[in-house]
Amino acid sequence: MDAELFPRSRTEIAPGAVHLPDWLTSERQGELLEACRDWARPPAGLRTVRTPGGGTMTSRQVCLGWHWYPYGYAATVVDGDGAPVKKLPAWLAELGRLAVRDTFGDAADTAGAPAPAPAPAPSYDYDYDIALINFYDADARMGMHRDSDEQSDAPVVSLSLGDTCVFRFGNTGSRGRPYTDVELRSGDLFVFGGASRLAYHGVPRVHAGTAPPELGLTGRLNVTLRVSGLGAV
Repeated sequence: MDAELFPRSRTEIAPGAVHLPDWLTSERQGELLEACRDWARPPAGLRTVRTPGGGTMTSRQVCLGWHWYPYGYAATVVDGDGAPVKKLPAWLAELGRLAVRDTFGDAADTAGAPAPAPAPAPSYDYDYDIALINFYDADARMGMHRDSDEQSDAPVVSLSLGDTCVFRFGNTGSRGRPYTDVELRSGDLFVFGGASRLAYHGVPRVHAGTAPPELGLTGRLNVTLRVSGLGAV
């Protein structure tokens, strides 16, 4: 991408909700894409999610670690082919921990801010054990929802690949305003925890044809990492 007039930088969208542009290198994006393509293959592969009311989500999904279905978790694809959920690899869990450290660690402190009083060092050693991978084509959307089926309040880590999307980050009280629309591009990281852990969020729009050409992806992939709090599968 050509140099921008105003380069994108780390932005706190709400307390505990942070956007880090271009967090994944082009090489790492390619590696993650190839892994997603492997995970999408059956058994326990990419599926269309059906809601209890009889509707379907326009994005398609594959799960690692624990299988999510509306509205809970299981060890098998209970709303699909019934196969055991695929394992979440250790390197992907570590990527989640690194994302949180880069977002909330010392390197993210505001330059020139007064030194805080001494305090115990925070721990970012979360046991990420769920990955939800959603594929969006040009017409796919995601309605406003909360990630509230987990028994852990660990931050949610969201990684974007492919087409740019509008990510709508709202409040914890309702699906309506106030909310902030954020442009998420390929390689961007968005982390939300703390006071924003249960904020409503969604994807109202995908900008088709905006993926980096070298990635070789038509559409958008979102890799969301969570901590279930459920223990081992």
